[in-house]
Amino acid sequence: MSSPTIEYDDVQGLVLRGYRVDYARHFILRILNPTATGDFLLALLSGSGSLPTITSAARITPKPSSFLNVSFSSSGLRRMGLSEHELTTFDPSFYKGSTDPAVAQNIGDVGESAPEHWIGGLNNGDQVHLVLSLWVRDSLERVDSISSQLRAAFGSALHELHFHDANALPDSQVHFGYRDNISQPNIKGQPPGKHPAPDHQELVETGEFLLGYPNQSGGTYTVQPQELSRNSSYAAFRILEQDVKAFETLLETWAKQLNMDKEMVAAKICGRWRNGNPLVLSPEQQCPELPRSELNNFTYITGNSETDDTLGFKCPLGSHIRRNNPRNQAVVGTDANHHRILRRAMPYGTAYNPEAPDTEQRGLVGYFINASIQNQFEFLTKEWDLGSHFVKSAVGPQGSDQGNAVFNISGEDVFLGINHESKSCFTIPGPGKIGKGNRHVTGFGRTITTRGGIYCFFPSISGIKYLAHRAKDQT
Repeated sequence: MSSPTIEYDDVQGLVLRGYRVDYARHFILRILNPTATGDFLLALLSGSGSLPTITSAARITPKPSSFLNVSFSSSGLRRMGLSEHELTTFDPSFYKGSTDPAVAQNIGDVGESAPEHWIGGLNNGDQVHLVLSLWVRDSLERVDSISSQLRAAFGSALHELHFHDANALPDSQVHFGYRDNISQPNIKGQPPGKHPAPDHQELVETGEFLLGYPNQSGGTYTVQPQELSRNSSYAAFRILEQDVKAFETLLETWAKQLNMDKEMVAAKICGRWRNGNPLVLSPEQQCPELPRSELNNFTYITGNSETDDTLGFKCPLGSHIRRNNPRNQAVVGTDANHHRILRRAMPYGTAYNPEAPDTEQRGLVGYFINASIQNQFEFLTKEWDLGSHFVKSAVGPQGSDQGNAVFNISGEDVFLGINHESKSCFTIPGPGKIGKGNRHVTGFGRTITTRGGIYCFFPSISGIKYLAHRAKDQT
């Protein structure tokens, strides 16, 4: 199937273009007056009143110093005038919302991660209507200046429940020390980047990320009204707190138990060394950072005894990157490309200093974007991150004496799993039938806690205009 022509100027920029910036601020808003909110959105579309404009995916030259995008919860769309019948045509989990008990249970938002513990009013999904996200390239002062303009324009239209800042760390790292933003899906029809395609991974159908285009199954995701049914996307907005001290302690404990170097333990958990090099390309040592063109250019199943990793001897089957993109591994759920997500997130909080431990809150905040929350974000989380039975039976090119993939994975994702100490388990595969050569680490706890979540709908640019006028027409 040929690549479709996407109307970049009608797609919100966050979906197709990641913003390389140093600062972000996410405003969590409640709609007080739908009519006034419609006026506010129209002002953002036109840039009137010196307000920043909503950013599309069209190329802007010169590149602006800030970017702005807007999304709605199902409660927010209801406030903007959509009927209950129309809302039932949306993704079923989006319709319920992320605070729904069944939804939260499904994706592991339980215990300390449960919605009742969420910050900033996010525990009450009925009052969370709109997320306005601002990204700024140069300074926090610029963030504050634009924020003042936006807040002045909220007026009687919107009430700010909460805002959450984000800030880039040196060398594109996250708080656990790994290089970030390496692997993203290659989407059919996406805008050409500044540099050539970074890898040779298979293109994913446009309809996995934008409504109104063919998806991997040959269908098309649509909603009612039709004005919102093209060039729109869904996203899971997540605030994920990282306990860096606990993670570093985990690495040290495992290193002693396994008689393994601490950095090798970190690599086995993630599937990449902390400098970004994938284990399948650098299985024995970290090595100097590979060129960007090689960091994501690999598969797990090659059929060649030297390069094949069907059984996870190089990169464990339960590692974070392998769970979230199994590539050509045989798995439950058709294949990896039917369940891909775009990740647009940044760290928050200052870098952790192990020489001066503190209790500051730090973590990751942002969006996981797709065209079906149930088939992408939730499927991936429930089936692959929270389970270990999604890998299908498979032997490597050296035959069954080396083992079978189904015996070489256990437990949940170390990063995103629930990981009760009484049940947690991580497997480092080794040669042998029925997993006899495997090593296991057990009894560890959760190092990432959900502090907030919203299931969002990113309308197209024309869809935002439609919603603004529809809200105004309610009176």
